[in-house]
Amino acid sequence: MPTISRRHFIKAGVGGSLAGLIGAVKVSASKKNSSTEKLPEKPEKRFKFSLGLASYTFRAFSLEQTIAMTLRLGLEKICLKDVHLPLTASAEEIKQAAEKVRVAGLDLYACGVVYLGKPEEVERAFAYARMAGMRIIVSSPSPELLPLIERKVQQTGISLAIHNHGPGDRFWPTPADAYEKIKKLDRRIGLCLDIGHTARAGIDPAEAAAKFADHLLDVHIKDVSSTSPEGQTVEVGRGVIDIPKFLRTLVRVNYTGTIAFEYEKDEQDPLPGLAESVGYVRGLLRAILLSYS
Repeated sequence: MPTISRRHFIKAGVGGSLAGLIGAVKVSASKKNSSTEKLPEKPEKRFKFSLGLASYTFRAFSLEQTIAMTLRLGLEKICLKDVHLPLTASAEEIKQAAEKVRVAGLDLYACGVVYLGKPEEVERAFAYARMAGMRIIVSSPSPELLPLIERKVQQTGISLAIHNHGPGDRFWPTPADAYEKIKKLDRRIGLCLDIGHTARAGIDPAEAAAKFADHLLDVHIKDVSSTSPEGQTVEVGRGVIDIPKFLRTLVRVNYTGTIAFEYEKDEQDPLPGLAESVGYVRGLLRAILLSYS
């Protein structure tokens, strides 16, 4: 499949005609005319993975506002940051917040990023996730806690995904740093591949996804201005990451987790840039589907 430039999508319009999208991916006229199947409203429904939100995106907003904006984008899964549900909350507060999320129609699949530096913090995080009915803890743990984490994973059935934080991170600057320490542990201890921080470390996120696919539990999707430590978050499609290549790689390796948008730009007004990012990714997914038709 050829690389799909942002210009093609701007010309065709993310919400534009199907013919424009077909032209963008150079689907032949014969394929276009022979296909009568109507594409779903949300192209991600045709893949094994889902689209979701890392709620750190809306860190300046309340839980209620975060739920409303997530629904407005048509996303169905959410990973809650503790700004929206504190780790120190009581059991009743945790259950009430989780119920609020689920009644709204969202899948509260994870929490994070959760920083774990002490054994008591590991115990608290797993108790928190279990009370909220979460399936994954996205975390940045101290390496010496991995044996305890493995025991808690086995006791609770809750997975833990180590989040790489790029250059300057003490323990997990790259996906490879995490993989080397967890590859022999319980397979429910895996990776949350943050593609922005991966690119800032000078690593191709698509290559990392392919190399570590057997331990890939979660993805934080974003784009960055440069493949250097100084790279900053930008709208997906405006930066330097080859997003089409990355998405095709996830399809190829049969990724079955969540692609969670973590839009760190515009803290006080993130919705426009996030909406653009979601639309761009959905446009690419629709184009990938068309290329397979």
